[in-house]
Amino acid sequence: MINKQNLWFVTLFSLILVLGIYYVSMDDEALATLAGDNDASKETIEIKENDVLVALRVAEDEEIMKEMQTYQDILLDNTATLEEKNDAYESLQALNSAKGEVEKIEKLISDTYNYDSFVKINGDSISVVISAQEHNKEIANKIIRSIQALYDKQKYITVKFEK
Repeated sequence: MINKQNLWFVTLFSLILVLGIYYVSMDDEALATLAGDNDASKETIEIKENDVLVALRVAEDEEIMKEMQTYQDILLDNTATLEEKNDAYESLQALNSAKGEVEKIEKLISDTYNYDSFVKINGDSISVVISAQEHNKEIANKIIRSIQALYDKQKYITVKFEK
């Protein structure tokens, strides 16, 4: 009869044996990769124009996800009052509608002016970052007017060009 100690010994010995055979049979390039002998100084990282926009989007999405998680925790909390749950629900709806507005504005800029953009809405202010080599005041003014045309109430719109 095999006891637990012998079973563990055989299992671990088999695992070590298999890993040893795998290590011995690996080619030199794979071993260099595992050992970290790659020359990282030869690698160059090329930053594209849209990488700035992607970084801004990722940061904004993380912030929104944290807020949404906070509101969802309040909604699922049994000790929260009905008023707190209502406020959390309304805040979640506001976040979702703001996200829809952002997508609508980005689509407008993409379709009308053929620019990639990042839009952030914070209350009555709208910040727009455009990915373009050319910093043109006339285009910025047109973008501001076209965004303002979407709203009845006056918004504070800023347009910034990034390379």
